[in-house]
Amino acid sequence: MKMLIKDVQLNEVTTDVLIDGNHFKSIGIKLNESDAKVLDGRGLAILPSFVNMHTHAAMTLMRSYADDLNLHDWLTNHIWPMEATLDEEDIYHGSRLACLEMIKSGTTCFNDMYWHFHGTARAVEEMGMRAMLSSVFIDFNDASKAREQRNLTERLLEESKQYSDRIGFALGPHSIYTVSKESLKWIGNFAEKNGLPIHIHISETQKEVDDCLSHYGLRPVQWLKKIGLLGSNVIAAHMIHVTDEEIGILAQYGVQVVHNPVSNMKLASGSFPFCKMESKGVNVSLGTDGCSSNNNLSMMEEMKFAALHAKLIHNNPTILPAHSAFEMATINGAHALGLDCGRIAEGALADCILVNLENHRLVPGYRLKDDMVYSADSSCIDTVICNGKVLMQGGYIEGEKAIIAEARKYKKRF
Repeated sequence: MKMLIKDVQLNEVTTDVLIDGNHFKSIGIKLNESDAKVLDGRGLAILPSFVNMHTHAAMTLMRSYADDLNLHDWLTNHIWPMEATLDEEDIYHGSRLACLEMIKSGTTCFNDMYWHFHGTARAVEEMGMRAMLSSVFIDFNDASKAREQRNLTERLLEESKQYSDRIGFALGPHSIYTVSKESLKWIGNFAEKNGLPIHIHISETQKEVDDCLSHYGLRPVQWLKKIGLLGSNVIAAHMIHVTDEEIGILAQYGVQVVHNPVSNMKLASGSFPFCKMESKGVNVSLGTDGCSSNNNLSMMEEMKFAALHAKLIHNNPTILPAHSAFEMATINGAHALGLDCGRIAEGALADCILVNLENHRLVPGYRLKDDMVYSADSSCIDTVICNGKVLMQGGYIEGEKAIIAEARKYKKRF
């Protein structure tokens, strides 16, 4: 199927964009394709859609459920007990709500870690998004639990092949404090054997670092290097409490780092060392984390908070300019996942958004990407396209009222 977006603005030039199947085929003035579906792009600008590099999608069901707590209290006394009551159908409904919210705010791809893999996969498949999905691996140093988790991981890898190529499979060890050394080594070997990404939380809190030093005499990044887990396939979320030496190790091994500014600030986890990461050439992308620690999935908010927080902690308004924040939310995440998206270019995957240039938040319109980082919200997004298919047009997604109604039922349940 072909789609021709006529008279749309790209880099402040009015042009036509032809999508053939799931790729951008041609970009130029006055393109003609008689067999293409035509979208009127007048008054709209085309931009790459966002890649949310760290989230727990179904935690939309826990939005504002347990706020204003420290991380370990929040996890152990509130979140984990509630998660224990959820089944695959619950995860499906929570993930549909997440997909709805992400599409509405311009995200077409996300990197997820959560329980009940198939619940999230079903939602992604139905909603037309792109996702890298991992099931949480936690064993708490329990040998029998570790065997159970390994068997589950092997089974899920095979079962994941039933889904479309929009859904990838990753390994999801939660953290070094919830997964045993033996299991982490097994995960590293299993990932290498099967060519899989590893999605993990690292150095999110000072307590995590202190405990690692106490148990192993090494900081988390140093310890993961020692046991052989680090590599360019590792997607490391948070990475706040790291030394210059550790940042050098991340760069050496090509580790993909995900900055989660809103969640980090809400949980008072600490400040992300953006300048040091950038100076070492570490690929840094952005993620929202889950809705229980954010409390939304807006990558536009994430870009703004990342830029503002970096400027504040470095006392320098030139740090992390808007164009860099935009790249962190788009092409940097695509690179981390090995996807050719996050850019509007011939041959790239046809994932994009059309923004309404008449929206008050984009006026007078000096620099569109600056506006998207500092002033825009989801009301600016008119159309969302993923894999060459329209997921939202005119701000409307088919079936959105039913998704919201189903998710609202969980307030009574919890």
